[in-house]
Amino acid sequence: MTQKYDAIAMTAAGGWVENENREVLWIYRLDHWDLPKGKLETGENIEDCALREVEEECGLSGLILGEKLTKTVHKYHQNGVLFEKTTHWFRMRVKGVPALTPQTEEGIEWVRWVSEAAWKSALPSSYDTIQEVATAAIQGKGV
Repeated sequence: MTQKYDAIAMTAAGGWVENENREVLWIYRLDHWDLPKGKLETGENIEDCALREVEEECGLSGLILGEKLTKTVHKYHQNGVLFEKTTHWFRMRVKGVPALTPQTEEGIEWVRWVSEAAWKSALPSSYDTIQEVATAAIQGKGV
């Protein structure tokens, strides 16, 4: 007998953040290169969520919100529960090259400004959805 379980839907938002040197903000969490993102809070709009999550996870302020790049969907299990997370991704930028601080309580080991050559070489060791975001950012086509 096969049982079918519905996934619990979750909405999140995150950012592809560039500094004045055209470096991109990357985080490292759970043995993967990743981008900052997080869950939508009750009463919050998706743009505010994206800004808040990047600020919280990277210790960053002064973000300038740009266009929506893409939307990704992935499923994962946590504590025996199946989740389906839809994440809305936005291009963001900052003035200068601000200092960064990882939100270690979220399992973020480091957060860095990374050159295009460096993040492109590390992209294969990232999640498929993060590769989709990078492709959208490179192509410069927002949704």
